Amino acid sequence: MKLINQKIMRVILMTMFISSIGLTNFQLFAQEDTGGLIKRSDIDPKYTWNLKDIYETEDMWEADFKLVQSKIPGYEKFEGTLGNSAADLLAYLKFDEEVGTKLGHVFLYAFLAKDLDLADQKYQAVFERTQGLLSKYSEATAFFTPEVLAIPESKLKDFLAQDNLKSYALYFDNILRTKDHILSKEMEELLALSSPVQQVPYNVFSMFKNADIQYPKVKDDEGNDSQISDGRYYAALYSSDRDYRERVYRGYYEPYMEYKNTLVAMFTGNLKSINFDAKARKYKSDRAAALDANNIPLTVYDNLVKTAVDNAEPLHKWCAMKKKVLGLEDMHAYDTYVTLFPSVTKEYTYDEGVEIVLKALEPLGKDYQASLKKAFDNRWIDVYETKGKRSGAYSSGTTYGKHPYVLLNWNGTLNDVFTLAHEMGHNMHSYYTGLNQPYAYADYSIFVAEVASTMNEALLLDYLIANAETKEEKLSLIEKNLNNITTTFYRQTRFAQFEQMVHEMVEKDEPLTSEKLCEMYGKLYQDYWGPEMTVDEEETYTWARIPHFYYNFYVYQYATSFAASQALAAKIKAEGQPAIDSYLKFLKAGSSMYPIDVLKSAGVDMNSPEVVIAVTKKMDELLGQMENLLSE
Repeated sequence: MKLINQKIMRVILMTMFISSIGLTNFQLFAQEDTGGLIKRSDIDPKYTWNLKDIYETEDMWEADFKLVQSKIPGYEKFEGTLGNSAADLLAYLKFDEEVGTKLGHVFLYAFLAKDLDLADQKYQAVFERTQGLLSKYSEATAFFTPEVLAIPESKLKDFLAQDNLKSYALYFDNILRTKDHILSKEMEELLALSSPVQQVPYNVFSMFKNADIQYPKVKDDEGNDSQISDGRYYAALYSSDRDYRERVYRGYYEPYMEYKNTLVAMFTGNLKSINFDAKARKYKSDRAAALDANNIPLTVYDNLVKTAVDNAEPLHKWCAMKKKVLGLEDMHAYDTYVTLFPSVTKEYTYDEGVEIVLKALEPLGKDYQASLKKAFDNRWIDVYETKGKRSGAYSSGTTYGKHPYVLLNWNGTLNDVFTLAHEMGHNMHSYYTGLNQPYAYADYSIFVAEVASTMNEALLLDYLIANAETKEEKLSLIEKNLNNITTTFYRQTRFAQFEQMVHEMVEKDEPLTSEKLCEMYGKLYQDYWGPEMTVDEEETYTWARIPHFYYNFYVYQYATSFAASQALAAKIKAEGQPAIDSYLKFLKAGSSMYPIDVLKSAGVDMNSPEVVIAVTKKMDELLGQMENLLSE
């Protein structure tokens, strides 16, 4: 089995980076009193996905769906044969590659088509059919891992010593190292059967958040009625009109507070589903099970959280500085994104953003530039927010034999430019991996998924600072750097700590209520931001709206990847071409090495706490630079 569940989950997660979108570009919205979103039919096709790169017609998708469906019974002929000979083992791997490749294409098309309008019942049905096909695939291949583990290791090593199987050595090592957690054929089949049921909490949450949720209307900063959406919520947080920020902030949380009991049920159901798997596979904890999937030591997670908590003082200082410069009596969550330098205001068309990103990423070389242009010129990106479209931003990850796609919800701000750079980092990582690795390794671990994206952000920031025309512009970019550390390092670590806490409660059979979840999250928010922050009741409901909490110990990897990318960016700046070459090898490595080793090969050891500490020191240095510039 090609561990398709992990590959498909990689696509489901899409490395979703919910971008902090800045001031609204009102050209993107219909100029109506209702504040309705622009119609998809009114957008130039060049700013939309070309899903014909996956399937030219829906009939072709249907044909591949039926092809996979017809081939799934073919797995039966391999059952009981894998230990007979190296030839039999190889025959299974080649058959699985054929089926898995087609299944990946079928899934990618269904997932992307669905996300363009989550209220479109046609593509919801297409996606549900695909999920059913995935379930049947999982059932049919459930015998593979237990049967491989039943082969005497000496015999399996003899198989792998043969030329046509040598390249699979790490693939099988990754199976053997989890031997104690692989169950019998019957139990694996049972777990595979439970997969669609276990996806229900996330699917229900996703439909609620992206399709059914009804946000209220509020008066915008020009006095017009405006329907709150995810994009407009993030845009409002950057508005200089504090009353408007507060109106949108409180309005945005209204449905989450109103439906808190339903959301607790979904949230708890997801935690219990994850706990069920961990217990079934005899792991000591949910966290141990999640990290073992990528062979990540628990110490990496522990060191991240402990280091962030022990070094939260720079975030406290940043909170105090913002409060002082803004002249506020009380600092609230809806004040944390607004700029201290409102005179530096720019809006960017998407095309301008593309040009800036291309220039900023020139240090990564001509080949990288050519690959970026290929993506920009061939409709790999769906740009604008439309009714029913999935919120936020993501890259689709590696699908063997197809290029990756990027979803945006462009609002015309500097933050959108950074989001573009971020998602194109993912996109290029997936593209290079797909070009350079065979099917068995044509994906990369979630643990390293955010390195390429935050590397691009670091290079973009360097470019913009170098080309800043005024002191105020330079200050605003330092502020952007501080916000990056706040959101990608401290915020994600706070999420990770909260996630660990709630999982431990479920493991101990302690009840979760909305009151308890709000109390826990509110205390963490206060601890990270420090005594100058006033924590509103709305903020304590953050657990109810963050999709990443459904992804099973995913968020800590934002923070570790951010730390790694900062180290790699510094190496490129200091060493030049040798470091660039090492970085490009990292992008091409896929899963041909364990993720910890992939990073080591690029020059970063995530077992060292110094890599994490360096981020907190950098924030302190940036605060010093800002203080000096402000005092001039």
